[in-house]
Amino acid sequence: MATHVLHPGTKRGNRRHITLDEHLPVDHRLNQVYRAGAGLMGLVLLAFGILGLIDKIGFFDTRGDTVAGLSTNGALSVLSIVAGLLLLVGMVIGGNFASTLNTVLGVAFIVSGFVNLALLDSSHNILAFRIQNVLFSFVVGVLLMTFGMYGRVSGGLPHDNPYWKARHPDRTG
Repeated sequence: MATHVLHPGTKRGNRRHITLDEHLPVDHRLNQVYRAGAGLMGLVLLAFGILGLIDKIGFFDTRGDTVAGLSTNGALSVLSIVAGLLLLVGMVIGGNFASTLNTVLGVAFIVSGFVNLALLDSSHNILAFRIQNVLFSFVVGVLLMTFGMYGRVSGGLPHDNPYWKARHPDRTG
């Protein structure tokens, strides 16, 4: 099992700052959740991007063609492929990398949803977003954040969880 150390000099006021090991144990069950989330969402984004490129639409065409019920253009298709491939790499690596990647990309999808919501019906909508795309971006973002934060951010972590142990060094043996 991984050990977590509270380094000297990390106490500020009543708050202690912890440093987690870089990796979960290879066989830790949370690893499967991070990998499954990254792989599932990566495949969805990869398929959407490939279907968009097969359609041979303009790269920055703001009209956008419809693929799987969502508006897309060449730029959005390429971005979807890149995000999908990144998530598949996260699935292969697993561990804290996959967890952090899921969380970061989840936040990016939420931010993208808000930004593109503001750009709807404007000339700056270079990714050809429509409201369906905004909703899809929010759903993907929430799912990725859920997969990424699972077991890391919770009030009811089991006592063998490495994140629980790091937060409660006085209760671990």
